[in-house]
Amino acid sequence: MTVERNLNATAERDASTMNGGLMLLAAIAAFAVGIWLMIAGGRSDAGLPILGGALLNLLGAFLLCGFYAVQPNQAVVLTLFGEYKGTDRKTGLRWVLPWFARRKLSMRVRNVTSDKLKVNDKKGNPIEIAANVVWRVRDSAQALFDVEDYAVFVNIQIDSGLRAIASHYAYDHGEEHEPTLRAEADLVAERLRDELQERLAVAGLVVDEVRLAHLAYAPEIAGAMLRRQQAEAILAARRLIVLGAVGMVEQALQALSERGVVNLDEERKATMVSNLLVVLCGDRDAQPVVNTGTLYQ
Repeated sequence: MTVERNLNATAERDASTMNGGLMLLAAIAAFAVGIWLMIAGGRSDAGLPILGGALLNLLGAFLLCGFYAVQPNQAVVLTLFGEYKGTDRKTGLRWVLPWFARRKLSMRVRNVTSDKLKVNDKKGNPIEIAANVVWRVRDSAQALFDVEDYAVFVNIQIDSGLRAIASHYAYDHGEEHEPTLRAEADLVAERLRDELQERLAVAGLVVDEVRLAHLAYAPEIAGAMLRRQQAEAILAARRLIVLGAVGMVEQALQALSERGVVNLDEERKATMVSNLLVVLCGDRDAQPVVNTGTLYQ
């Protein structure tokens, strides 16, 4: 699934703000001068100094309302009466006109593990799958203004991406040279990362890493699939045993012939091959039988 890009997307831009240290000194100076004027005016019963001192105190209070702090890997989004005015990423004490609304946004890397989802793989088998996703905010304006809640948006897109990816692969035993969820977990995780990056770009988010956190057959078919895997393991082991036994029999016949230990006709060779294969391929210890006669008696 491809998420269409929002043509009206809000792009992040730098906000015009001031150094908070300088404005803090200005506020302290306004309070100091204002208090001094009010005290001096009170002693001399002069109204003008008192009025001036009161105005300076109001100015100091006004300046105090514009301070805010920005920590490392944090951004402050500024709006004026609902209009986006920019994002401040400069760390430390900052100042802006008090009527600007300020909203802090973390730009740090975040880690989320999705819930276990029951989905169908490419063959229609129900499986359980979950993923661990490492992501972060790249564009603060898009994250705040282009989606309702970007954290909830991430969780929903992870679930949707998992369902989409799981339907393209079989859990195991896919077609020839076809990757499977179980055998090619890294490849599946990489494709899921690309899928999520495309989906989350509309919100100004970046996906750094994706790993499959859980992968298993659904409980209702887990027992049957376990028996199938056991049967396939037994067949693979038997196949290996038979191949090894055939090689050993071939080497034994060749060694007997080259050393001239015994001359065997075709019928005796067939009998010897049969006995050796029974001994080598059997899952129990062989019980030797001593023949005191000949092959035909």
